[in-house]
Amino acid sequence: MARTGDVDATGTTEAGAPHYSGAVYGSLLAASVVVGAASGGHGELEFRPIKLAALLVVTGSVFWLTHAYAALAGERLRHRAPDPREIRHVLRHEWPLLQAALPPAVAAVVLGLLGASDTAAAWAALIVAIVAQVGWATVTTVRAGATTRLVALTVLVNLVLGLIIVLLKSALHH
Repeated sequence: MARTGDVDATGTTEAGAPHYSGAVYGSLLAASVVVGAASGGHGELEFRPIKLAALLVVTGSVFWLTHAYAALAGERLRHRAPDPREIRHVLRHEWPLLQAALPPAVAAVVLGLLGASDTAAAWAALIVAIVAQVGWATVTTVRAGATTRLVALTVLVNLVLGLIIVLLKSALHH
C-alpha cells in the first residue's frame, strides 16, 4: 500500500501532485553548468551572460528531453509504443528539470543587462541555482510528508552540495 507522498511509476505522488525531485537535479545541473563555464586560471567567465543563459537553457533542454526519452524507452517501449497522451504526460513530469535552468539564466541575463561584470552575473546565476536547489529539495521533502528532522537534514545536505559547488567555482577562479 502506498504511503502519502509515495511516487508511482508515472512520477506523480499518490495524490496526483507532481513530483519535483527533477527540479532539485535540474538546479544542481544548472549550478554545475555555471561552474563549468568558468575558464581555468584567469578568473574570467568563458561565456558572456547571454551565452551563459543560452548554455543553461540548452543544457536543461537536452537533459529534460533525455530524461523523458529514457522514461519512455525504459519500460514503456518494451511493452508497446507510447501514445501522444503518454508522451505529453512524461514531458510534463520531467519539465521541472528544464524549469530549474530558467531562474539562473534569467539572473545572468538581468545582471548582464544591468551592466554587471560577467563574473558577477555568473555568481548571481550560481547563487540562484543553489537557492532553488535547496528550495525545491525542501518543498519535495515536505510534500512527501517527511518529519521536521528529515526536512532539516535535506536542507543541510543540499546546502553542503551547494557549498561544494561554490568551492569548486572558487577553485577554478584561482
